[in-house]
Order: sequence, then structure tokens, then C-alpha cells
Amino acid sequence: MGLLTNRAKVLEQKPLTFMESLYLPAILKGMAITFSHMFKKKPTISYPEEQRPFSPVFRGLHVLNRDEYGRENCTACGLCAVACPAEAITMEAAERKESEKHLYREEKYAAKYEINMLRCIFCGLCEEACPKDAIYMSETFAPSNFTRKGFIYSKDELLIPNPVDEKEKYEIAKGKREVQLKNK
Repeated sequence: MGLLTNRAKVLEQKPLTFMESLYLPAILKGMAITFSHMFKKKPTISYPEEQRPFSPVFRGLHVLNRDEYGRENCTACGLCAVACPAEAITMEAAERKESEKHLYREEKYAAKYEINMLRCIFCGLCEEACPKDAIYMSETFAPSNFTRKGFIYSKDELLIPNPVDEKEKYEIAKGKREVQLKNK
């Protein structure tokens, strides 16, 4: 009753009129709202055929980068694994042999490189920590899978296609974001 403030209002409930008891005005108002939505633009998209534009800061699947000669940029320094707060990255380093100079830029390379996408929080710290620009996050969604093992991506799945052998696939994998970053 509002004894402290004296702001209490007495609520009077009036009986419904004949038109109000038929609920006709309320039904017509609801129908008008429904019909007005039929002429508005649909908020949904047909995903495989249409794709919504991504934000310039969107972080998708990880990609291991190569240089213009097709050699891997990763030197297995481990900074990305240390920077990862979710501990989703594991790697093992190996020494490059004399016959593998065309495959790896530096003396050390990542013999094993795995990212557990179930742990990854897509924070981008691995991308920032890498001194060789060996890893970046693409504009690709992580595809769905039915097994846990399918979400652990190995080095073979993460490597960008070779720009020397597969020029078209390399350009597609690089995406628009890589070009935008170079222009800035």
C-alpha cells in the first residue's frame, strides 16, 4: 500500500465493453503486425549459397603460412604455444637436413604441429606472438564434426597450399584479409 511514500494508486478494473469482449481489435492489430512483416527484408540467409560479410577482425581457422617460394615459415620457436591461454597448441621441433632446404626457411622447423580446436578460444594471441608470421587466423569457419579426433588439426591440414605448385588454391586460402592487412 506504500505506507512509507504515500504513492499508492488504487487500481480500478472496469468491465470489458462488448467490442473488447470479442477481442476483435486485438486480433486485427496482431494481423496487421503479421502482414507488415511479410513485406520486410528477411533477416536469414541461405548459408551455402549466400555468405554474410565478415568483420575485418574476424578470427577463424588457423593457417600455417609459407613464403613466396613455398617454404614453411614456422621455425618451431614455441611462442605461439606459450602464448595460448587454452593450451591448444602442441609442437615438436626438428633440425632441417641439407636436402630439405627447399621445404623450410630456417634450420629448425615444426616436425609436429597440432591445434586442438575444441580447446581453442580464437583469441588471436598465437598470431600476435609469432615473430615469423607463420600462423594467422583465416576467414574460414571451423567445420562441424562427429568425433573429437576430427577437431585436432595436424600440420598437414593447417598448411596453406604451396604458392609455386598450387597458385589458385593459395590465393583462395590467403583470402581477402591478407590483402587488406598488406594495404594498411
